[in-house]
Amino acid sequence: MRTRTPLLAVPALLTLLATAACGGGGSGDAAADAGRPRPGGDLRLAIQVDSGCIDPQQVGNNDALNIGRQLVDSLTVQDPASGEVRPWLARSWEVSPDATSFTFHLRSGATFSDGTPVDSAAVKANLDGIVALGAKAQLGSTYLAGYAGTQTPDPQTAVVTFSQPSAQFLQASSTMSLGLLSPATVAADPATRCDGSTLVGSGPFTVGSYTRDTEVVLDKRAGYGWAPEGARHTGEAYLDSITYQVVPESSVRTGSLASDQVDATTGIASQDLAQFEGEGFWTERRANPGIPYNFFPNESRPLFSDARVRQALSKAVDRAEVASILNPGDVAVSSALSASTPLAPDDSALLAHDPDGAAALLEQAGWTEGADGIRTKDGQRLTFTVSFWQPVSAALELVQQQVREVGIDLQLKQSTVAEQNAQQASGDYDVLLYNLTRSDPDVLRTVFADTARDVNRRPHAAVDDALAAQAATLDPARRTELVAQASQQLLAEAHSIPLFELSTVIAASSKVHDLQFEGSSRLWFHDAWLSS
Repeated sequence: MRTRTPLLAVPALLTLLATAACGGGGSGDAAADAGRPRPGGDLRLAIQVDSGCIDPQQVGNNDALNIGRQLVDSLTVQDPASGEVRPWLARSWEVSPDATSFTFHLRSGATFSDGTPVDSAAVKANLDGIVALGAKAQLGSTYLAGYAGTQTPDPQTAVVTFSQPSAQFLQASSTMSLGLLSPATVAADPATRCDGSTLVGSGPFTVGSYTRDTEVVLDKRAGYGWAPEGARHTGEAYLDSITYQVVPESSVRTGSLASDQVDATTGIASQDLAQFEGEGFWTERRANPGIPYNFFPNESRPLFSDARVRQALSKAVDRAEVASILNPGDVAVSSALSASTPLAPDDSALLAHDPDGAAALLEQAGWTEGADGIRTKDGQRLTFTVSFWQPVSAALELVQQQVREVGIDLQLKQSTVAEQNAQQASGDYDVLLYNLTRSDPDVLRTVFADTARDVNRRPHAAVDDALAAQAATLDPARRTELVAQASQQLLAEAHSIPLFELSTVIAASSKVHDLQFEGSSRLWFHDAWLSS
């Protein structure tokens, strides 16, 4: 019998991505009308960005993780509807009462595509290797905070221990960021792992080719037979291959799908969705759990070391208006976490649009209105730059107009993923904007804690104690209280300035069936198939 850490159910919105037949709109019955799944074919998917790396242990953006998810299996899988953690490479597990020890009992027969077994030695090599990667393992290294080591009492048993309680680790073990790679890959140069030349996992697909900024081709792995609980079949993938085509422009992605140059695309602009609802296409929208799109102010800079300036910036944003220009069904962000995240509180009152309150705070801080409406202090204009890489310019331009009404000159600078990662590492930024998807509230610790990413570059505060405490308790009621406390502290001090939630929107040809989302809101192609 396995011991499962209690999790609150993810809202019903987090359901498996429905499929559609010709003219359908995403119903399982319509998929059934297409007949039995048939093997073969190349599914062409347009993605927005190439991060320059396809190693799931090293990347952090959704497009790259959508690729990496197909290459690696995980110890566990998180049910996308209930949030429950279920077996995958581990057939069962036990968690110690203090959440410092996790004993995984591995299934037999799973192998990496180079033929080596998925055993306890491989689990140890991977976890040790992620820690050794350090900051290169953008997400996994934070999930392993306090990692003390892995013992291998026998080939099918791995005992993972932490120096402090780590209640989040069981859910983390379901992510592709802790997905297992061949020990030979773990030992390889991280750069060759990024370009795919030494990237070997145990997943249903393998790397066929990777052409930077153009496309990634994944090939079906022969002999695969250990899909997770909840999969619609256990054997090899149906598709012969998946081709991810890098198409940065939304209009070009839309045109490519409409003209049958691709079979599916992510990142459809809201105004383009209607043309793909029926008539040979289907669409689905799903709210991503984790941290919504945020302004992350650099508090080591004098401007943002003043909490009144940060708070004024937050009060100046009309979040309901921002949500109104996004995808149909999107609602205003309501806490430091997206509403679909397990244990997310409702802190809407702390995020109310209050331009008069924003103006009063700026006056208190010594920023007075200038002739052109922009505030000044000691001869300096109230101006700063927001750095971002995602294609969210329209929403940011609206926010730019909103904050200008209270005298703030917000400048926008779009860069690349690599450039923003370098900025964050060096601290050379005024404000960063991004989101981070994860179906566990510990994502707050990953980003904000002074022992983790420390995106604000601020001194230790009470919120760091709350973030550490929620990661140390298995009691769902107590963890709910601590997560709510952390969210409120982040918002009240405007360390977190959430703007809008990310929704994953996909549009596809009606010949695409059984394409699903897994628990962390990335696409899962194992069950996907194409009809003629």
